[in-house]
Amino acid sequence: MCERKRKYVLLDLDDTILDFHTAERTSIAQAFQSLGLPSDEAVLRRYSEINAWCWQQLECGAMERAEILVRRFELLFSELGFNGDPGEAQHRYESLLKSGHYFVPGAIELLETISPRYELYLISNGNASTQESRLKSAQISHYFKDIFISELVGHNKPSPAFYEACFKRILDFRPEDAVVVGDSLTSDIQGGINMGLTTCWFNPGHAPAREDIPADYEFDSLDALPALLERVFGE
Repeated sequence: MCERKRKYVLLDLDDTILDFHTAERTSIAQAFQSLGLPSDEAVLRRYSEINAWCWQQLECGAMERAEILVRRFELLFSELGFNGDPGEAQHRYESLLKSGHYFVPGAIELLETISPRYELYLISNGNASTQESRLKSAQISHYFKDIFISELVGHNKPSPAFYEACFKRILDFRPEDAVVVGDSLTSDIQGGINMGLTTCWFNPGHAPAREDIPADYEFDSLDALPALLERVFGE
């Protein structure tokens, strides 16, 4: 009998499996309220925009992880004229973010469906302590053969060094048998392209595609991924 061919699915965590957007908004609002700062819709939206920009600077190597954690609050407070301590805001926000989790709709059903068929690996650029706390709260670690968090790996997505370090920990890994799945073009999809991996872009908000970061496949709901993986792997 032939041994079943191994197939690898590298899954992003934030806004692919866990709903980071909701967790971020809830934690920022609570942190700012505790500091006596405004936390209306405009403030939350602007923080999210600044935070996304800071993480993009991390991805391209323009900023260090420790720098962006406080820098995002410094930029927001300066822009909006808030009289607050950015370091204390970061501390309160991170403590709240660690305390729970929200799932992207269909995430548990997806993991239940695909984990018996494929080797699943989690890839994340988030802070190690925060991600580990959220994974513990979500109780989903058992679905994955291994979990790769950039702070612990020593490199960030989309750097080839991040993926190379991950591949070394996967027994008999072959890039042609692997798929990267994630919501970020600049992190997940670009990282997959850098390594010659098949890429599946999770795009529930129907953001415009980018010609300079072309995903091999695109889908807008997690319940569509099992059938898409079957297509990718020729099943």
